[in-house]
Amino acid sequence: MISIDIPILTDALNEEQRDMLMQQVTVTYPYKGEVLYKEGDDPDYLYYLQQGHVSIVSKKENGGHRIIRLVEPGAIFGYHQAFTNECYKMTAIAGDNAIVMAFPMSVVFHLIWENSGFAMVFIKDLSSLLGLSVRHTRVLTEKHIRGRLASCLLHLKKKYGTTANGTINIYLSRESIAGITNMTTSNAIRTLSAFADEGLVAIEGRKVRIINEEGLERVAEIC
Repeated sequence: MISIDIPILTDALNEEQRDMLMQQVTVTYPYKGEVLYKEGDDPDYLYYLQQGHVSIVSKKENGGHRIIRLVEPGAIFGYHQAFTNECYKMTAIAGDNAIVMAFPMSVVFHLIWENSGFAMVFIKDLSSLLGLSVRHTRVLTEKHIRGRLASCLLHLKKKYGTTANGTINIYLSRESIAGITNMTTSNAIRTLSAFADEGLVAIEGRKVRIINEEGLERVAEIC
């Protein structure tokens, strides 16, 4: 059994229940691009992201994929279909330097039945994801491409923070950014370059540094 602090899962459990959960954990160090689970797989595990990031993606008609959600460190994922006894509808792909823990859903369900506080963890998480989904849908349907990209960059900064030199602490290809914001890759590149020309951001290699956050917030609000 390993001793790792996972507040989102362990705070509601007593000592015996925590031991039961942690005795079943599998810790993995997936390489960048490794598939953790794919569309059509059975949801046998709940996943917890200790470090790095994981992309939840859906298939596109052209054979590529579009990012639906970025999982941040400290979040749980991959369990939703288990509650409806369905297979996965999307695929989870590891990003840079990811550390992922997997817990059997059989143990999770046992603890849910035993501990109502533990059950509330999942009710709150699902409610939060529903709210994020509604807000994301509004951004994609109501905003111009400038507003969508500005909202995306602000969200990434809030979610992942920045490095010592101020760049957003996550690398996403321009194609990935385009997928998140529901625009073409060429539009994403062109709009990001326009933001740089306007002094809103600086493009530093493959990363982005927000220079004028207030200006970017105005773009996200009015566009």
